[in-house]
Amino acid sequence: MRIVIQRVTKASVTINGNLKSAIGKGYLILLGVADNDTQEDANWLAKKVISLRIFDDEAGVMNKSILEAGGEILVVSQFTLLASYKKGNRPSWLHAAKHELSIPLYEHFCNTLSTLLGSPVGRGEFGADMKVELLNDGPATICMDTHNKE
Repeated sequence: MRIVIQRVTKASVTINGNLKSAIGKGYLILLGVADNDTQEDANWLAKKVISLRIFDDEAGVMNKSILEAGGEILVVSQFTLLASYKKGNRPSWLHAAKHELSIPLYEHFCNTLSTLLGSPVGRGEFGADMKVELLNDGPATICMDTHNKE
């Protein structure tokens, strides 16, 4: 699994002109699922996300987790994070998981985050043409990949 975490002051997802989900201060997470990902990967990643300390403490130092900062989370599926660009100029998504694997893992990741956060996690709509808006805070953007755990 590959994610891009963006610390935001607000973020939202709109589909066909209708607001699907919106959050205030917290994380907008773009999630790509690879064809060899597992629930173990989703669990590891969710725990890392919740523990990540990129919110400012009283001294202005990135030292607080999303739990300590009282933040929200919005997760948007994005298979394009799995792009392979080694050959030519047109990306390939051969390693992106098919719907049969990616949808359950996306749902599992979101549900695990909700449990760890103690509140619902906002979601996009899998496979939809989504319009994502955000106000990046910092900017602070972190990339994580379960295939690079060490």
